[in-house]
Amino acid sequence: MTVTTLTRALQRLNDNRFFQFLIISVIIFSALVIGVKTYDIDPAYLKLLKLIDVAITYLFLFEIIVRFVAEGASFSFFKKAWNVFDTLIVTVSLIPIEDSEVVLLARLVRIFRVLRLISIIPELRILISALIKALPPMGYVLLLMFIIFYIYAAVGSLLFESVNPALWKDIAVSMLTLFRVVTFEDWTDVMYETMAVYPLSWIYYLTFIFLNAFVFLNMMIGIVIERMQAEHETYSLEHDEGGAADLHHVREDTQAILQRLEALEKRIMENKP
Repeated sequence: MTVTTLTRALQRLNDNRFFQFLIISVIIFSALVIGVKTYDIDPAYLKLLKLIDVAITYLFLFEIIVRFVAEGASFSFFKKAWNVFDTLIVTVSLIPIEDSEVVLLARLVRIFRVLRLISIIPELRILISALIKALPPMGYVLLLMFIIFYIYAAVGSLLFESVNPALWKDIAVSMLTLFRVVTFEDWTDVMYETMAVYPLSWIYYLTFIFLNAFVFLNMMIGIVIERMQAEHETYSLEHDEGGAADLHHVREDTQAILQRLEALEKRIMENKP
């Protein structure tokens, strides 16, 4: 078998849906094996689980090699973060964990093999990529939320410290109390306690909840949805599928038609007496 034939065979294997489904199933099974090991089981079964774990590790290694060859067997394979992550997880999993100083690290890496589901399933990759790209704009929203938290905590500490020092004695404790309020964890008990002394204090709580639980939270949701939509469009363009890819082709065809019309118009103007 020539190198070219082997490469094409591995490319077909990498694109095979059954092979992808097999890898996903093995990842899930690997997570179940790790969970079983946390129980007090018979040593004979424990040896069997160790053999299964070794087989899973070598299957993952084979899958990484298949993907590496299928994508051209070049260092461009490692330009993708998910490929680097998978390779690192599988490589560290090859380290013998018996009588080793890094036994804890190796076991932790085996636990994190479950995260390989993210790199295998495109929909999960889109979710994680959208979440990562949404972090910078979400950071500004969180900063604004912190400012509002800080202001309300300072006001609450000044007004309500005499009502319940355990909840409002300083700004740090007041911020924890407001976090309890914004998560709706028995927040009405806190409000009614202060309303017994300050009847209009309900305005303080309702405005705080409106700003943080409704306005800022919906802003974060909007940012994540926007990033997810952008990631879906990027994925559709890369794989030439979906509405975004169709729209892209329409734009290209329209641009080509316009260029031809401009060229035709130019020729007509040049030949015009």
